[in-house]
Amino acid sequence: MSTVDLIRHVKLSTARLPLAVPISDAKVFTGRQKPMTEVVFLFAEITSELGHSGIGFSYSKRAGGPAQYAHAKEVAEGLIGEDPNDIARIYTKLLWAGASVGRSGVATQALAAVDIALYDLKARRAGLPLAKFLGSYRDSVRTYNTSGGFLNATLDEVKARATQSIEEGIGGIKIKVGLPDSAEDLRRVAGIREHIGWDVPLMVDANQQWDRATALRMGRRLEEFNLIWIEEPLDAYDFEGHAHLAQVLDTPIATGEMLASVAEHKGLIAANGCDIIQPDAPRVGGITQFLRLAALADERGLGLAPHFAMEIHLHLAAAYPHEPWVEHFDWLDPLFNERLETKDGRMIVPDRPGLGVTLSGQARAWTTESVEFGA
Repeated sequence: MSTVDLIRHVKLSTARLPLAVPISDAKVFTGRQKPMTEVVFLFAEITSELGHSGIGFSYSKRAGGPAQYAHAKEVAEGLIGEDPNDIARIYTKLLWAGASVGRSGVATQALAAVDIALYDLKARRAGLPLAKFLGSYRDSVRTYNTSGGFLNATLDEVKARATQSIEEGIGGIKIKVGLPDSAEDLRRVAGIREHIGWDVPLMVDANQQWDRATALRMGRRLEEFNLIWIEEPLDAYDFEGHAHLAQVLDTPIATGEMLASVAEHKGLIAANGCDIIQPDAPRVGGITQFLRLAALADERGLGLAPHFAMEIHLHLAAAYPHEPWVEHFDWLDPLFNERLETKDGRMIVPDRPGLGVTLSGQARAWTTESVEFGA
């Protein structure tokens, strides 16, 4: 059977997903951001002449969503007539089409939705889940919940959500820290550790809000709670500071979610700036770029815990050589018709082809703008 195929149709759309309650992490309490009320998505739907299709998405929190959509609209026509098998070449073509605005951030986040859609299409055509298409090491991945641990919630609310998550088969619990009052951070960590017990994995996330002295002091105070990691204790670009913490603390250091390119992750890895790296495929430019930096992380023997977007990252984590973690967020559930299964502390790789998701009617209803190219 011929493998020659061409892209005949591309649909881009942007949708606004409202959050049930405004969400606050430490950046809100330090006055750097407002509470988050929605997440803006960029969807790419691609169809080939032979009838194969794929879907991908990128996203933005608080700002940047309209910019991603605008950039994607400018370059997407270049997809028409291309062979959807040639994903890396297509990525390079679209990257150069918009090269004047750079090779990171919004420019590549706009391409991420296209890149992910092409991988989805290719895996669907093969009849394989994306993890199997890439070459998986496992059929399930350790998972932890974040969405119940934000700072807008009281400690009692965080405890209740932790109990619910564990009952739903989610293995670990992550809570936010980084408040101006460090004593309150410690009270919340102690409270949740006592509540879930010492056998349940626990992580904390300071969302870049500590300076070096505070991070070192808090890191030492947090050692007693047997944490899986301390996440983003410092500014995302303070590779040297993160490296020092990773060297002197027993608790592993995790970071990387805010880095917006493979080049930036190279700097983090070269500086030995973390024990666990947390790339985000939509933020770094898609699966093509994620696989590049995953190879670099593997060479250093780093742990992997991709940020957000479990619908994508479950597959990528399953294909990483070292036992990883996947972050469980239920925020995106209304966007898709399918659900991911959790059991015994792990997230199960679905047996559906590709990413294994299709857009829901609610996602269509939340769509604010769309554009189509090709027949």
